[in-house]
Amino acid sequence: MIDLRSDTVTQPTPGMMAAMMGARVGDDVFGEDPTVNALEQRTAALFGLEAGLFVPSGTMANQIAVRVHCRTQDEILLETTSHICLWEAGGAAALSGVTLRTLDSPTGDGLLGDSDFADKVRPDDMHSVRTRLVCLENTHNRGGGTVYSPDAINAISRWARHHKLGMHLDGARVWNAIVKTGVPAKVWGSMFDTVNVCFSKGLGTPVGSMLLGPKDLIAHGRRVRKLFGGAMRQIGFLAAACDYALDHHISRLAEDHANAKVVADAVAEVPGFTLKPHEVETNLVWFEVDARHGSAKEVAERLKAKGVLVAPLGTRVIRAVTHLDVSREQCMKAAEAIHSLV
Repeated sequence: MIDLRSDTVTQPTPGMMAAMMGARVGDDVFGEDPTVNALEQRTAALFGLEAGLFVPSGTMANQIAVRVHCRTQDEILLETTSHICLWEAGGAAALSGVTLRTLDSPTGDGLLGDSDFADKVRPDDMHSVRTRLVCLENTHNRGGGTVYSPDAINAISRWARHHKLGMHLDGARVWNAIVKTGVPAKVWGSMFDTVNVCFSKGLGTPVGSMLLGPKDLIAHGRRVRKLFGGAMRQIGFLAAACDYALDHHISRLAEDHANAKVVADAVAEVPGFTLKPHEVETNLVWFEVDARHGSAKEVAERLKAKGVLVAPLGTRVIRAVTHLDVSREQCMKAAEAIHSLV
């Protein structure tokens, strides 16, 4: 079975497993796990930020960021289809009493410009929530794996800082943006106060994300991690997998991007399938199916019968994701299966 449902379905490689089994561990609650401590320092330095906090998931990293930046009755500005808005179970409201003000991407690919934020800061009035934070997602999942340009983010960052707002990056797939653009991690990190990076998507680890930022915010975030149930003990085994991924799995993301184009080209050639967006930039292929093919779920079932798994994520919306556990040959076979639906 060729599994294109997500880049989270990967299995640890033999080298990663060996690194995990050889890890030195300690009690992270006491700050005594040497492998975790080294990973936090390494990842923070990679993005030019002061400190890091290892957490189980990108959702937890994002929600800790919301909590350390905001207070109850604060508001976040973010794109309508962003992960924090769509796929984090209403965490900002439920966990931190924070509201979300969503902005529609004018191009429909999840990306915003500084002009989209104009006049969006609430007045200083007791009847209004307080606008406190801007959250961007790079690459943008629901936007189709689209990549912000550094210039676009810099313009938004300047606007945010002019209005004394914080900047948070949901960089779950920022590794893909780094490889796609060639722009180093430090450049992306310099434009934000806090950054969430994920190791269990494109980098292929079993679990793990990290929140990066200034020492004071990360120290606060450690307290919030405990509040949210995320304090952990001997987790050096997981951190060792992440360390291995930083050494071996970043540059190879270019293969995933190339393989995604193989799948996307097949989708584009099927009448009634429409790529959204039309140009696939990284490893995510989103497409819509029209009524002649039935529902997205029905199309996914037909592909499953041909040995290909995709994710129906709406009545007529499907996502296919390339990753380190699918080869070029398998993507070509998936393309043949998609073609056969004609």
